[in-house]
Amino acid sequence: MIIGLIGTVLPLIPGPVLILGGAVINHFTLGSIGWPTLAVLAGLMILAQLLDIVSGSLGAKWFGATRWGAIGGILGAIVGLFFGIVGIFVGPLIGALVGELLGGQGILPAGKSTWGTFVGTTAGIVGKLAIGLIMIAWFAVAAVF
Repeated sequence: MIIGLIGTVLPLIPGPVLILGGAVINHFTLGSIGWPTLAVLAGLMILAQLLDIVSGSLGAKWFGATRWGAIGGILGAIVGLFFGIVGIFVGPLIGALVGELLGGQGILPAGKSTWGTFVGTTAGIVGKLAIGLIMIAWFAVAAVF
């Protein structure tokens, strides 16, 4: 679970998935948590993964991106997954910028929505970390009581 928590901020380590995996292992080996806890943790894991995917495009939209920029941000985030740490951070930015330019925006509006993508991606990482902490706290409380 600690590796999972680290993975909520480091790219390429599926943090929330590892936290859930630790809880599943605990359930089947020690039995200190039940199915309801696993269900809540699975829901939180799905929420964290969705947040990770859409946060950049939501930030872009907040800063005035068009649909092209939002779609570019999402596609950039997905493609960025294949390019390591740099790709995780740069992919959504390049995607939003290219999307805006392809959609007919000038360089200044495209740059503004790219900045929004950066802000959204950063907020998504913070949100994923918070969800990871909630998952571990929920597990700890369920395991003790």
